[in-house]
Amino acid sequence: MEFLSNKPLLITDTILRDAHQSQAATRMTIEDMLPALEQLDAIGYYSLECWGGATFDACMRFLNEDPWERLRTIRKHVKNTKLQMLFRGQNILGYKHYADDVVDAFCAKSIENGIDIIRIFDALNDVRNLEQAIKSTKKYGGQVEATLSYTISPIHNEAYFVKLAKELEGMGADAICIKDMANLLLPMEAYSLVKALKETVSVPIHLHTHNTSGTGDMTLLMAAYAGVDIVDTALSPMANGTSQPATESLVATLQGTVRDTGLSLEKMSPVAAHFRKVAQRLQDAGILDPKVLRVDTNTLLYQVPGGMLSNLISQLKQAGKEDKYYDVLAEIPRVRKDFGYPPLVTPSSQIVGTQAVMNVIMGERYKTFPKESRAMLKGEYGKLPGEVSEEVRAKAGIAPEDVITCRPADLLEPELDKYRQEFKGLAKSDEDVLSLALFPQVAPKFIEKRDAPKAAPAPAAPAAKPADANGVRELYVEWKN
Repeated sequence: MEFLSNKPLLITDTILRDAHQSQAATRMTIEDMLPALEQLDAIGYYSLECWGGATFDACMRFLNEDPWERLRTIRKHVKNTKLQMLFRGQNILGYKHYADDVVDAFCAKSIENGIDIIRIFDALNDVRNLEQAIKSTKKYGGQVEATLSYTISPIHNEAYFVKLAKELEGMGADAICIKDMANLLLPMEAYSLVKALKETVSVPIHLHTHNTSGTGDMTLLMAAYAGVDIVDTALSPMANGTSQPATESLVATLQGTVRDTGLSLEKMSPVAAHFRKVAQRLQDAGILDPKVLRVDTNTLLYQVPGGMLSNLISQLKQAGKEDKYYDVLAEIPRVRKDFGYPPLVTPSSQIVGTQAVMNVIMGERYKTFPKESRAMLKGEYGKLPGEVSEEVRAKAGIAPEDVITCRPADLLEPELDKYRQEFKGLAKSDEDVLSLALFPQVAPKFIEKRDAPKAAPAPAAPAAKPADANGVRELYVEWKN
């Protein structure tokens, strides 16, 4: 079998973002990263994914870190390698749509603070939800990596994704990313899809997958044969399982071929040694569960991402219905069909999963609807890819004339000045305003704690007098009866 490209394969390493988000609930701290940043920079990666996704929320909620300061710190130490982030289109890094002026400001500040490449995706593949983020990223000098949220359904076939990629290229994408968040893209399908994309669009193709079902390494290799330009991998201490395939393994596999990455395993070794200690710390703390390192073929059976599976287990435990796990797994594809086949990625994965749990534990399908389910069925998140069950919509109390058909953000008034006014007593910068706008429950507590007056250090104890060789010595003994 011959490679369809003779260019070196470029590598984006996810060790600073998706690797620990996938395996350790995004709990890696900046202190964990700092000792390795300059060594990472020297390896020669195409880019380092280091920000966005769940890291922003986790920094404030769990790690007592300012996410903007984290980005500035990484940029200070990584001077040569491009920094990359994950951006949820009109949702930015939150879980609802924001007005265009907020999206614009977030893109501006992300680039100003050090981001080079913004990978922009929409959970429904509704390109209208990508428009503003693409415009703003280009306006402020960033690179746009527009994304195909990959999934499998009767409507999500190769022709669908090729057409979508062509549309994104026309909107100004500098690269197209295939985002295979559930590790559903199998090796032969990867070869075919990448080949078709390379024949259709002129911008680079970047592949992101996971190794949940154990097929990730093969998928990356077949994509390399088909001519993919860039792939995501993770350094070995936090690779595989629900994370990405290991960087070192792919680099070694391609050595001596026309697609040789040119990266040095010797340079990676000390960095991997550092992150091995970080991974061990997270495992010892009970944060990194070894279960996430195992192959889980349920992904292939139910098309459910690994992170979504753990969330379902948690919901069922809280309800005391753990015995209903496989009933819920069987219900998810049915709900997904009723909802018009949304790809299962944040926030649609949570919405479909929660509705499936409710359907099972209530003992009756669609007896109740969480508000997010109603919002999705009404079109508040965008246009659903397939045909929605009108019976289910009616049960949710949504009449056909109530369904939103325009770009949802067109219904939102500008919000940035409102947020500036609302948070003027708390925010110290535009970055703070954006943090507060996206996470109004979490950010205020974090900022108040960050900006609280620091307690004055205790006065130093007076220097001890030199011992008097002839002085009386007293011996204090603690008696224990």
